[in-house]
Amino acid sequence: MTTLALVLIAIPVLLFVYAYLGYPLFLVVLGERTRRAPTPTADPAEWPEITVAIPAYNAERSIARTLDALTAADYPAGRRHILVVSDGSTDRTDEIVRGYADRGVELLRQEPRGGKTAAENAAASRLRGSVVVNTDATIVVPPASLKHLVRPFQDPTIGVVSGRDVSVALNDSDVSRGEAGYSGYEMWVRSLESRSGLIAGATGSLYAARRELQRGDLPAELTRDFACTLDAYERGWRTVAVDDAICLVARAPSLRAELRRKARTMAHGVDTLWHYRRLMNPVRHGRFALMLLSHKLGRWLFFATLPLAIVGLAMASARSALASVALLAALLGVAAGTYALLAHEDRGLPAPLALCGYAMVAIVAALTAWTRFLRGDRVLVWEPTARSGE
Repeated sequence: MTTLALVLIAIPVLLFVYAYLGYPLFLVVLGERTRRAPTPTADPAEWPEITVAIPAYNAERSIARTLDALTAADYPAGRRHILVVSDGSTDRTDEIVRGYADRGVELLRQEPRGGKTAAENAAASRLRGSVVVNTDATIVVPPASLKHLVRPFQDPTIGVVSGRDVSVALNDSDVSRGEAGYSGYEMWVRSLESRSGLIAGATGSLYAARRELQRGDLPAELTRDFACTLDAYERGWRTVAVDDAICLVARAPSLRAELRRKARTMAHGVDTLWHYRRLMNPVRHGRFALMLLSHKLGRWLFFATLPLAIVGLAMASARSALASVALLAALLGVAAGTYALLAHEDRGLPAPLALCGYAMVAIVAALTAWTRFLRGDRVLVWEPTARSGE
């Protein structure tokens, strides 16, 4: 086996071992050694006034379910303002939202369509209260989650609070079930980070921030949930995760829909990390830089470098029977994943095929995101992911 082949195989293997196994182990050890006061769990004397901000584009199939859940939340109605920013919607989204005006829901229409971040920027002038809760038009927030999300702000060192995604399937085919496992792993790692005092990024499905951090000038190619965490760190605030502040996130109905979502999310994430690249300097930013390098950059590079391992195995297979077997297994996995990705959207898949398909989604999404980044192709507008059951 040549040195070059070994290097090509080792790059993704080492990235995986470090980012997905070594980093969580480091967090477990760090959590045991780092003792911070727990986030407040008692109710404040008076609940702060909050704004729940929801960017929406052509969300007629889901927005009513989202608003029904929020207006029924266990939070004082007089202290809760819900703001929906319709980003040039062309369906019945605006009409549906106007029907909730008597329940404290305000509609702000943005024209022309500018994308999710631009819609969130537009919301800045309509915010009320000291805390802004951010969620999406396809997310269901259980009644108790708002209070769980807001309680930690009694600690003046906390600037952003992240909720917890719970991935749910709303039909029997559920071809993107791999997302449930990955999402659960992500939430576990985020919880480990939070025990050590801060996290590297909030979940975009549900998070809250102090109003001072809700910038109205965020560049359109950046993702606000990640940028908000980085802004908070630079301004001396911490970001923490609260496991009880759950939100229900329906999985995409097809692997192709999941691919579009993941490629878009990863592209925005790479752009945001590059914009704040100064924070990846471990000499100046220590543990937080290590979190960004491990939790963000390391994972995104792992998926993008996996094809290098196949090239390395192909180079080594002429001299190594073990490499030949590994290459055959890898090619079979690629074939299975490609078949799953190209299968009819309404067709259910056996679990092994679905998992291979999800792995292929992650690889293609990473390659797409990095290619766009290197070419300078920025994603400004978004198509909402059609969720199961909508």
